[in-house]
Amino acid sequence: MAERKPFLLRVDPSLLDALQRWAADDLRSLNGQIEFLLRRALDQAGRSASRRSEEPTESAPDSGAPTGPKSRKRS
Repeated sequence: MAERKPFLLRVDPSLLDALQRWAADDLRSLNGQIEFLLRRALDQAGRSASRRSEEPTESAPDSGAPTGPKSRKRS
């Protein structure tokens, strides 16, 4: 199994309670539920953790294709 890096997460108590109930409903640990939700959010945003290795590095030449909000034309 891959190495896990612990870190402190401060959340509102009502948010934590809702996450704990959701995790229990899905038969997951709280940590597993948070990781599941973060991975799903990354996938939906097109920022999947597995895609990080496929993205060009800063030293790689730019393809010239516009990306992101900065590339939008302003009227």
